[in-house]
Amino acid sequence: MKLNAEQVERLYTFTRQHYVEYYDLQTELVDHLANAIEEQWVENPKLSFEEALKIEFKKFGVFGFMEVVEKRQAALNKKYNKLVLNELKTFFSIPKIIGTLSATGIVFYLLKSFQEGILIMQTIFLFLVVLYFVGMTLLWKANKRRSQKSGRKWLFKEIIFGYSASAGLINLPLQFSIHLKAENYPDWVLAIYTLFMIVFVLTEYIVLVLIPSKAEKHLKETYPEYEFVK
Repeated sequence: MKLNAEQVERLYTFTRQHYVEYYDLQTELVDHLANAIEEQWVENPKLSFEEALKIEFKKFGVFGFMEVVEKRQAALNKKYNKLVLNELKTFFSIPKIIGTLSATGIVFYLLKSFQEGILIMQTIFLFLVVLYFVGMTLLWKANKRRSQKSGRKWLFKEIIFGYSASAGLINLPLQFSIHLKAENYPDWVLAIYTLFMIVFVLTEYIVLVLIPSKAEKHLKETYPEYEFVK
């Protein structure tokens, strides 16, 4: 005995009623519930659909689908962070490393040669921090409009366009630079600070521009059905 279309739609409604807002997670849970209900019917054909659904839902415990959502979110956050890291690595391999090292050398020279170099870098970093959060807000709003139009939300899409686990780290070099004066530190300290600055600028570019520009590709790789139901 198989579930009909109306019963499958009831399962989607059921997951939404239990605070699963992302379509990909809803589909995952619907598949699981549908298979489990059909297995119950093999053993007990007289069991009603709603009774079988209640039995299966009880197996998720007192927190319902919350644990499933949290595990999936953790897995996709890990996947996102890996994407950021992989993109960052490309800037330290040929041919991009030439530009990265050139930028690092220029910044180090400014810090070392000019007393106002630190102040300039602090100002630039403050601007970049503000730009980062403004950019993330704009990406989030744009994704929200797209989700409202399609009627579906995808968890990995929310991660790409909504936030980044690295967001809180963006302003660390700025905090470090507040107390930094070129004449008080040896060259190796300034070199490390310069490298930090370049890495965080690259991270900001990757998070705000590079990965969102490749979002469709990443989403289709994560969800084979995305192209057909987005």
